[in-house]
Amino acid sequence: MKKRSYSTKTWNEHPLHPKVADALTVDWIFLIDLLNFSFWSDLDVSDKSVPHPDRYAITYNGVSYTGYWSLCAAVNRALDNGIPIIDPKYYGSQATDEELAQVFKSDTKESAPMLSERIRVMREAGKVLCEKFDGSFINCIRQADHSASKLLDIIIDNIPSFNDVHKFHDRKVYILKRAQILIADLWACFDGESFGQFHDIDEITMFADYRVPQALYQLGLLRYSPSLIARLEKREYFPSGSEDEVEIRGNSIWAVELALQRIKEIDPTVKINAILIDFYIWDMAKEIQDQMTVPTHCTRSCFY
Repeated sequence: MKKRSYSTKTWNEHPLHPKVADALTVDWIFLIDLLNFSFWSDLDVSDKSVPHPDRYAITYNGVSYTGYWSLCAAVNRALDNGIPIIDPKYYGSQATDEELAQVFKSDTKESAPMLSERIRVMREAGKVLCEKFDGSFINCIRQADHSASKLLDIIIDNIPSFNDVHKFHDRKVYILKRAQILIADLWACFDGESFGQFHDIDEITMFADYRVPQALYQLGLLRYSPSLIARLEKREYFPSGSEDEVEIRGNSIWAVELALQRIKEIDPTVKINAILIDFYIWDMAKEIQDQMTVPTHCTRSCFY
């Protein structure tokens, strides 16, 4: 991370991320993180850097994108074509299901994963923003008064699809992947200023999905039992909220917290938090995708 000068500014370097930080950018980030879930492919079982040719993909400006980047490409393509896809009024009620589905139309044989669920959460969130927040997520940010913790509460209290909370041995476990990455993306995009200014941003944890735990295992920060590895290699399905699935995600959060503590012990002057560690590990995971020794776990959920 030191060698790459990893910071909030790294976020804007990704080719599909916005290069201008304004009110419309907030709308873009909100929609992206509203739909930031379940990009793994049923076809692409090898999950290597060169994807299966039929895997869901979006071609944008002559480049084919898969995974999270296919979502960014689909939204950017729609905006280029004059479709107001980031407007909560549009995706909340004005657009038909068919028009929304067309935005995410695949350029390959495989359709967008969980398309009906994506449309459902768009309807749900668009309605909430229009009815409670005057049609803009910016008003949620203003209500939070520069507090990431307050904004997190506003999000999960009002938009059910962000409420990534599960029971583990009769205890509630708050994972909150998409709600937290929404706040983190605002912070990174706006470089801690304006709509991204939060005095308690370090309260945000890493974003427990399926890719970062795989990378944490590869780095030796997580250990899996032989029986769990066997189930992963068989691509066994892990239901959302199941004991093993919650363990994988919960231990990933704790592993990053321990890494953060150790980094600060080594260099107390370094400016770092769990967000930057997650961003770095996610980017690194894509770079070393062909070297991974265990597969990601397979869970279909709107939570990640």
